Order: sequence, then C-alpha cells, then structure tokens
Amino acid sequence: MTRAALFGSQFPNGKLWKMLPLTMLLCITFTLPTFAQEKEKLWRTLSVSGRGVETIPTTLAQVNLGVEIQGKTAQEVQQEAARRSSAVVAFLKSQNVEKLQTTGIQLNPVYSYTNNVQRITGYAANNTVSFRIPTEKAGTLLDNAVKAGATQINGISFVANDEAIAAAQKQALKEATQDAQQQADAVFSALGFKRKEVVSIQVNNASPPPPPMFLRAEASQKLANADTSTPVVGGEQQVEASVTLQISY
Repeated sequence: MTRAALFGSQFPNGKLWKMLPLTMLLCITFTLPTFAQEKEKLWRTLSVSGRGVETIPTTLAQVNLGVEIQGKTAQEVQQEAARRSSAVVAFLKSQNVEKLQTTGIQLNPVYSYTNNVQRITGYAANNTVSFRIPTEKAGTLLDNAVKAGATQINGISFVANDEAIAAAQKQALKEATQDAQQQADAVFSALGFKRKEVVSIQVNNASPPPPPMFLRAEASQKLANADTSTPVVGGEQQVEASVTLQISY
C-alpha cells in the first residue's frame, strides 16, 4: 500500500512527506552513513610479516654408514652382511652413540649382459644404519667403524643438539615478532595512523636441514689404514622463524 493510499483521505495527493519536520529528514539522512563509517573502521587492518634468524654452532655429526657384501649366492651374501653389520652395531653401541637406528636392508641380484642377454652372476646385500656422535669424536669413530666392518660412509651432516635448537627457535620467534611490529610502526608513522591492537597472529617455523657431506667408501678405507684419523669439522646451523601480525588502526 502506498503512502498516498494510506493517507490520501487526510492529505490530498499523498503529500505527507512534505509536511514532515526538517529535523526528522536530517536524522534519516545521516543515520545510515554514520553506521557505515563505523562498520568500515572495524575492518581497517594492516598485515605485516616479520622474520627472525638465529645462528648456532653444530655440535653433533649425523652419520649414515653401512656394510655392502657381494657373493655368488643370496644366502651367503646375506649371512656375511648380517655378521659384519652386527659387529659394526656392537661397536657403535660400545661408543654410546645417540639415536642409533637401522635405515636400510637390501638384497639384490647382480646382472651381467652378454650379447644382449641378461644373466644373474651373483647377489649384493647392503645394510645401513644412522646415528649421532659429538663432532669432535666423529673422525676417530669413523675410522674404527670401518675397521669393525663398515664398507660405506654414505653421508655426514652436522646439527646442533635439541636443547640449543629449541632455545634458538624461541629467540628467533621473538626477533620475528619485534621485526613485524617495527615494520608496522614504520608504515603507520608514514601514513599518520595510530596502531590499535593485534587482531590476528600467524606463526611459521622453518629450519632447513643442514647440507650433507659425502665420502667415498674407498677413500674412507684408506684413511682408516693411515696413522691419522679422518678430519671431521662441523659448522653453523641457522634456525629461522616468521610471524605474521594483523593489526587494526
């Protein structure tokens, strides 16, 4: 029903709106824009990401070594690989290495090709383990592990201990948070705005694995037979953290 139909009998031609007071019209005019402006202010935020990096010394060597045996029959090869692997593991346990675990057990046929004909000529067994040892002890331990029966040193990487990494992560998070706040303050200062409160926090941790250092088994065997021990030198590890803040203004 139209305004004119509702009030037409009292106000000819439905001209009721012409008789409304001016103050009422002004009130209607300004109420909705004010609400929209307040709603807009609630959504004014700045998102900024900060980064923190801590560098700590690596004190542990993560080693992966193994035993590889080749022979005529699968049973012969597997038994010899098991015997040597047991001797290597017993030696490692006697040295109180940390996080000792088996990382691979393989038994594969060895093929030869004659006149494009494939033929099995024997078998190869490979058993590998990994462990951690203080870096300063790694050289001597590797030499003795080869003497105990290891034929492969597949890789060495260097890491910090768990306690040092945890402490570095906390410090990196603090630095990342401070970095984000400083960036936000710089932006607000340039634009003439005032920071209000943090409305959202996103934390991301990232600590890339240290690069491995590979040694050939033949070279390690020669070094084990030498008078001097294999030199093993660690380095540094970076622990990174990033924090994203959403700040209202």
